[in-house]
Amino acid sequence: MPSTFDFTTTTSNQTAVDFLAEKTGLSKARIKDAMNKGACWWTFKGKQLRLRRATKELPKGTRIQLYYDEQVLGRTPAAGKLMADQGRYSIWYKPHAMLAQGSQWGDHCSLLRWVELEHKRECFLIHRLDADASGLMMIAHDAQAAALLSQLFQSRDLKKYYQARVIGELVANDLRIDQALDGKESVSIVNTLAVNDDRSVTQVEVLIETGRKHQIRRHLAGINHPIIGDRLYGTASKTPLQLLAYKLEFRCPISKQAIRIELPEELHL
Repeated sequence: MPSTFDFTTTTSNQTAVDFLAEKTGLSKARIKDAMNKGACWWTFKGKQLRLRRATKELPKGTRIQLYYDEQVLGRTPAAGKLMADQGRYSIWYKPHAMLAQGSQWGDHCSLLRWVELEHKRECFLIHRLDADASGLMMIAHDAQAAALLSQLFQSRDLKKYYQARVIGELVANDLRIDQALDGKESVSIVNTLAVNDDRSVTQVEVLIETGRKHQIRRHLAGINHPIIGDRLYGTASKTPLQLLAYKLEFRCPISKQAIRIELPEELHL
């Protein structure tokens, strides 16, 4: 059973692992493993941060939280794939079920942490991609690059293309879906790529002009063509969510060069 522990220290100079072992009854080995995998948090200067160092001495009045789930901690991270290294940022292929940045229960199965550990590079999150989806993700390697690239995403000066397999026959030629989501403008442009022989499945390309939560999934379900494998807005199945971020086009805010990155054919849906 997942367990959430939330304590505040009443004395000084006790290490995090000793304090948590005393309070939770978990072994120090398990606590260290959970800390390494990003499941331990502490409040420092008003900010909640992951605490990975087991020997960290905790000042009196420190709030420390442990989100312990053996199932999550026992997972083995998938491997990302480097698609382009631009020096101050890089672009990666994130496979299905890999998180973008992790959760309170841990981050060892996230692309951000995987790149940090496997490639020994400082990493800053620029944007997110659903855990159920796969495809291209951009990661910055210094704070200034992160700010420039974040601004690029917010200004709509970056084109993000997705492939999706949807239920039913969908004939679309620059079909514009502008249904507002959560009270905010949301725009998706849909084009048909292929329809299967019995017309039960259509493969489409979607260009998004905005980046709302689950935008493509909600827009396609809203026109009665949910994505195959979408357990939230369609019908749950054993098939992974058939949604792929497969192409990015933008002008690099650092080099000012035009960049176009597309996944190779073998990684397409």
